[in-house]
Amino acid sequence: MPRSRGAAESRSDARRTRGEHDKKTAKPTADERRKRDHARAEATTDSLQLFINEAMKYPLLTAAEEVDLAQRIEKGDLAAKERLINSNLRLVIKFARRYQGHGLDLGDIVQEAMLGLIRAAEKFDWRRGYKFSTYAVLWIKQAIQRGLDNTGRSVRIPAHVAQRERTVNRITAELAAKLDRDPTDEEVSKVADIPLDEVMATRDLTRVTTSLDTPVGDGDTTFGELHTDVTEPLEDEVLERQQEEDVEAALERLPEQERRIIRARFGTGGRPEKGLRDAAREVGVTQAQARKLEERALARLSADGTLDGWRDAA
Repeated sequence: MPRSRGAAESRSDARRTRGEHDKKTAKPTADERRKRDHARAEATTDSLQLFINEAMKYPLLTAAEEVDLAQRIEKGDLAAKERLINSNLRLVIKFARRYQGHGLDLGDIVQEAMLGLIRAAEKFDWRRGYKFSTYAVLWIKQAIQRGLDNTGRSVRIPAHVAQRERTVNRITAELAAKLDRDPTDEEVSKVADIPLDEVMATRDLTRVTTSLDTPVGDGDTTFGELHTDVTEPLEDEVLERQQEEDVEAALERLPEQERRIIRARFGTGGRPEKGLRDAAREVGVTQAQARKLEERALARLSADGTLDGWRDAA
C-alpha cells in the first residue's frame, strides 16, 4: 500500500534544522538562574530566607577589590565596609549551618556569626597578604562559639571553660575510636596536656542538665516522675560531708608534698586511688621518697586529734 503524502509531509515538518534542538534546550546561564531563584523567593516572609536571598545578590570580591576596600575602610569609608561585609555574607551562612543542633536556632547562630564578620571587617589588615575570607572565618567561628557558650546551655560557663570542654570532648572521641573503649580521665589528661583535676572538674561542671518537668514521649508523664528516689538518709549525708571536711582540714595542715602524696595514694575528694609509682610520678619524686613522704604524713595524721572521733567510729 503506497504511503500517503500527508504522512510524509508531517514527518518532514517534524524534522528540526541543525542547531534548532540545542537552541530550544539550552541551559540557563548562572545569572539567569540567580534571577529566577530570586524571583521565586521574593514572596517569602521568613527573615532567615530573606537574609539568604540578600546574601546571594552580592558578587564575590577579587583580591584587588578586597585590598581597595580595606584601604578605604582604614580612612573611615562606611560604604566600603558595608560592601566588604555584604560580599562575604555567604561565609556567615556556611558556618552557621555547621553549628546547628548545639543549643541555638539557625537564625540566632547567623546573628552571632554576623558579629564576627563585622569585627573581622574592622580588624582586617590587608598588608599581611592573605585573603579576607581566611581572616574572617576565625572571627566568625569565635563569635559563634561564644554565642553558644553564653546562651546555648541552661547554665552559663566561662568561655575558657567551654573551650576546655571542647578540647576534652574532642580528645575523648579520638581516644575512644583509637582504643575501641571509653578512655579514662588519666588518658585524656595525658593526651590533652591538661591537669587531671581540671579534666575531672570540666566533666562535672559541663554535665547536660535536664529539667524534671520535661515530658517523656507524647504523654503527660514527666522525667521527674520516672526518677527513682534513691537518696541516702539526710543524717548519713550530713555525717559523710562532715567527715570529708575534717579530713580535708587535716590534710591542709600537712606539708605540700606530703599532702599531695596522700591525696594521690588514697584518692581524696572523689579522685581514684593511685599506686606508689603513679603517685610519685605525679608529685615529681622517686618511689623511695614518696614512700617516706607517705609514712611521715600518716604519722602526722595519726597524731592529729581532729580525726580521733572518726577513727573510733570506723
